[in-house]
Amino acid sequence: SRLAAHLLKVDDNEHIELYELKGFVAEDLPGALQEIYAISRGTKCEQYMFSVSLNPPETESVPVEYFEKAIADIEAKLGLEGQPRAIVFHEKEGRRHAHCVWSRIEAEEMKAINLPYYKMKLQDVSRQLYFQYGWDLPKGLLNWQERNPLNFTLAQWQQAKRTGEDPQLLQKMFQDCWAASDNKASFEQALNGYGLYLAKGDRRGFIALDYRREVYSLSRWTKIQTKTLKERLGDPEL
Repeated sequence: SRLAAHLLKVDDNEHIELYELKGFVAEDLPGALQEIYAISRGTKCEQYMFSVSLNPPETESVPVEYFEKAIADIEAKLGLEGQPRAIVFHEKEGRRHAHCVWSRIEAEEMKAINLPYYKMKLQDVSRQLYFQYGWDLPKGLLNWQERNPLNFTLAQWQQAKRTGEDPQLLQKMFQDCWAASDNKASFEQALNGYGLYLAKGDRRGFIALDYRREVYSLSRWTKIQTKTLKERLGDPEL
């Protein structure tokens, strides 16, 4: 597969190690990824793999155990525990980074594991690891520090608890999507990146939906007035 070729491609002065294959019959990376594809053929899932790159700060010499903990934390956060996975290490000039690929297909039920808000959750894991190891936070993570200008209604807290999400992260995600957009299309694209979709509400106006069809009030979660929402997003009736 192209992914296997990419992960095993050797650049100048670079050492590559296939560190782990877990949950596969195959003993090489192309064979393992082919197994994931073969199992996915029994489902309608097109994005049957999930991969991450783990790049510690350039100034740090990071032991393998740190990578193993990061991968375990990601699995726990995203619900990928027990899934087949492959870990590849790249090392160049003494600096190591890793790639991990999981199968999203739950073999017993032949269903894909949903990964709602995965970008937000990966940022959360990254931030916690940076705090734990005392590393300086990069600018991209500084915005996610626990400043807490967020106030929640009881309904918001109950909704977050019901969906298993952190209300502070959930509200920050909605507010970030709004801040990063300037029209309906860009706001919808930003929401899509977190597994959310724009839809017409029962009343006039838009709502957001997740894969469970849980309804999120845009005015409540963005803290933007209904009039301002309508000015940017338009009328769903049109």
